[in-house]
Amino acid sequence: MLRKMFASVRRSSERGATAIEYALIAALIAVAAIAAMQLVGNGVSNTFNSVADKLN
Repeated sequence: MLRKMFASVRRSSERGATAIEYALIAALIAVAAIAAMQLVGNGVSNTFNSVADKLN
């Protein structure tokens, strides 16, 4: 009985650790995506401003 109890505690803590790892990976992906979008956004903005200046 004690073995079953400890085994279930260990399994639930492993599930919790896995959930935290997935959350950290998702947060890292979100930060990378935001950084990439900002870089692309700035480049596109500069291109449109350059075209607008040449049209004026």
